[in-house]
Amino acid sequence: MELAKAYDPSTVETRRYEAWRQAGVFDALPGAGTPYCITIPPPNVTGSLHIGHALNNSIIDCLIRWRRMMGDNVLCLPGTDHAGIATQAVVEREIAKEGLTRHDLGRDRFVERCWEWRREYGDRIYTQFQRLGCSYDWSRTRFTLDRSYVDSVYEEFLRWWDRGLIYRGIRVVNWCPRCSSAISDIEVNTEERQGTLFHIRYPLEDGSGWVTIATTRPETMLGDTAVVVHPDDGRYSGLHGRLVGLPLTDRTIPIIPDSHARMDFGTGAVKVTPAHDLDDFEIGIRHQLPQLKVIGDDARMTEEAGDRYAGLDRYDCRSRVLEDLQHLGLLERDEPYVVKTPLCDRCRTVLEPLLSEQWFARQEELAQIAIRVVEEGRIRIHPERYTRVYLDWMTNIRDWCISRQLWWGHRIPIWWAEDGRYSAGRSVEDAASRLGVTADSLRQDEDVLDTWFSSALWPHATLGWPKTTDDLAFWYPTNVLSTAQEILYLWVARMIMTGMDFMGDVPFRDVYIHATVLDARGERMSKSKGNGVDPLEMIDKYGADALRLSLLQHAGKNQDIRFSEERVKLAGAFANKLWNVGRFVLAQRSQTDIMTECEDAATLSALPDRWIVSRLHRTIRAVEEGFRSFDLDDAVRALHGFVWDDFCDWYVEAAKGRMRQPGPDQDAAVRTLVYVMDQVLRLLHPIVPHVTEELWQALHHSEARVSGSPFLAQADFPRADVRRFDDAAETDMDLLIEVVRAIRNTRSELKIPPAARSDVWLVPAADRSRALIAENQDTVRLLGRVGELTVHVMPPNETRLWAGQLADTVEVFVRVDTGLDLNDERRRLDKEIAEARSDVDRCRGRLDNEAFVSRAPSAVVDKERARLQEHEERLARLLARLAALPPDGPS
Repeated sequence: MELAKAYDPSTVETRRYEAWRQAGVFDALPGAGTPYCITIPPPNVTGSLHIGHALNNSIIDCLIRWRRMMGDNVLCLPGTDHAGIATQAVVEREIAKEGLTRHDLGRDRFVERCWEWRREYGDRIYTQFQRLGCSYDWSRTRFTLDRSYVDSVYEEFLRWWDRGLIYRGIRVVNWCPRCSSAISDIEVNTEERQGTLFHIRYPLEDGSGWVTIATTRPETMLGDTAVVVHPDDGRYSGLHGRLVGLPLTDRTIPIIPDSHARMDFGTGAVKVTPAHDLDDFEIGIRHQLPQLKVIGDDARMTEEAGDRYAGLDRYDCRSRVLEDLQHLGLLERDEPYVVKTPLCDRCRTVLEPLLSEQWFARQEELAQIAIRVVEEGRIRIHPERYTRVYLDWMTNIRDWCISRQLWWGHRIPIWWAEDGRYSAGRSVEDAASRLGVTADSLRQDEDVLDTWFSSALWPHATLGWPKTTDDLAFWYPTNVLSTAQEILYLWVARMIMTGMDFMGDVPFRDVYIHATVLDARGERMSKSKGNGVDPLEMIDKYGADALRLSLLQHAGKNQDIRFSEERVKLAGAFANKLWNVGRFVLAQRSQTDIMTECEDAATLSALPDRWIVSRLHRTIRAVEEGFRSFDLDDAVRALHGFVWDDFCDWYVEAAKGRMRQPGPDQDAAVRTLVYVMDQVLRLLHPIVPHVTEELWQALHHSEARVSGSPFLAQADFPRADVRRFDDAAETDMDLLIEVVRAIRNTRSELKIPPAARSDVWLVPAADRSRALIAENQDTVRLLGRVGELTVHVMPPNETRLWAGQLADTVEVFVRVDTGLDLNDERRRLDKEIAEARSDVDRCRGRLDNEAFVSRAPSAVVDKERARLQEHEERLARLLARLAALPPDGPS
């Protein structure tokens, strides 16, 4: 199998992915082996691949491919969410083009239009995931409105209903006036906008003064039912229980001590509007305050606001309230203020927190269990700092508003009788039986369930619950959930609650909260800002492997990712470099009958072979540790550094010189090349699957299938062998590399043409170094482009014709046939002397620190003393070199 000269990801990626699918590489059957399962976070059915999807699904697929190669029985189950409010908004926009509203169509016809849209567009994101290389079992795709999934959702609802966990109540919710629905917290976009903080006087009832409150929403004051002050705020200690007249109304309201008030905000006195603020609602419950809904579902003022304001739009009302306060002399002052404004994620309308009658699910009992499993370590959250965030939220959890005023979704299985009674039921007949009436006298509740109510069942419902299936028995609990931080509470916590409640076990063992992808300036990407990135465009330009590598390389636990196209381009360059080295290895292998198995490390004699095998196995260990601990970026960077630097730039370049002379040394080099290349492809496969599969197929084309699989995707993942760690080889090779680097740097500074060869004089400080260089002269000559190489105990006599640098304990001199510019050489030496002095001062500073010497382990102190000696010796050699230069100018 021949490889093209240039790597073309568009051709390779399509061909390789199709081959995997046709061979059933991604398909899973329960039964044998160790189960490993990830159910991917279901994207909205309206969605298309965005950069966050690309990151998360690169992470998921990396883990899935790794565990498949580790021999686990792997299932990665994909699916989509019906996305109630998002889908309804899309379809409403479509029918608006026909001059229609959903009310013109009616519920049944509108829902059918939603299904038509879903059938036409709903699976397009699957194709996009496939372009990314995701190795999911596409025969198992699930949709949250599939018949079997609907049955799971209604089973959840009925079980909670029968236990008294679902009730109808009146609470403050996020309300979108345009969508005419309550919406979940995840569908709230908070945007900072320039606003105004108004200071308003509320006169004391007895006329003895006033209390000044500060608000950004003066129109809501019409619904105030109290003013609260902090119990410890001395400014108001004498006013507890007093009454103030509520401006613009004929009502009086009390001043109440409550710790919710902040003494450091505004005046320390806070207006309380229980019907239009969630915190105020809780205050109202504590103090049994009236709840006056002065803003209606249409964002217009209600009759409760008073005749002068009823019917006004909320913002028109604000203007009138301010005018009236100004006229009464009660508007004390105003000041610019940045307001965190809640917007509907779908229509960008400013949301209104308002009192609404909805269906709720009690959470406290379920939350206690979900808290315990995390505290006990049965579920581990990565990074660990999110554990505290999760526990804090769960400890203060509120009942969940589960109803939405939409038509698309799981219609709430509650039926109403003509006398106002209601009951849940698995069917209208079941509800009729519970209510003791006839089925034809009942009407079903108009609302649908919150999307998160159905997705809370995702890990077990997708595997067949409430039925007892082989899939559920084998793959539940699943292993990992990888997701974004903003849905830790809305989705992750609720999956834990339902998993424990219905399955009696956790839904997953590990939760990985991935980084957020920001733009190059560190700002969140959004359509409104126009700074988003289309992953498909990146795939078209550079390939899926390049995009995956660029994301995984920077997907650290402790920082977000600043995305730049340049990083994807560099990742594409890595794929090209891998391709080129693959072609070189194949060219050497084709001339031999060498397999990809490497002989025992003890039989390797050449230093480069021992070194690269040792570095390989250390890298394998680093990759294993990174994958297991979810430090994927550490694993990817370690592997990238090994492949690019150690293998390609050093070992392969050194091996080229050994290819010229047939014999045992050439055979050993080819054997090592092929072995390391094979292991590198296996290690890289979970990260860059397409290019590695293509190269691996070429490498194994004429070889017996020793792996037992025709695909790299199913081959064994490397295991680190500590017996192949070779400290001595790594130390020796590091010295040679430093010497070659010094030669290259000096040549570069002297502007010696790359094709020219330079005479080099080396002065090792130790006999061991001298012997090492003598044994590996060919390697130094090849990599340093050296003509004549001299290894000596003394520097050359004609110092004016040599440019020098220090490489560890070896002085390196490069001959300059045209003579050396002594001024340039002095500047170069002065720079190295300054660096050496800095190293000496740093070491002396630590060793002069009594706390360090007395508290640090003795081995650490000894190592620091050894470093100091090395730096002092280096400084002495550099000073001697500078002193040896002639005093005159250039020769």
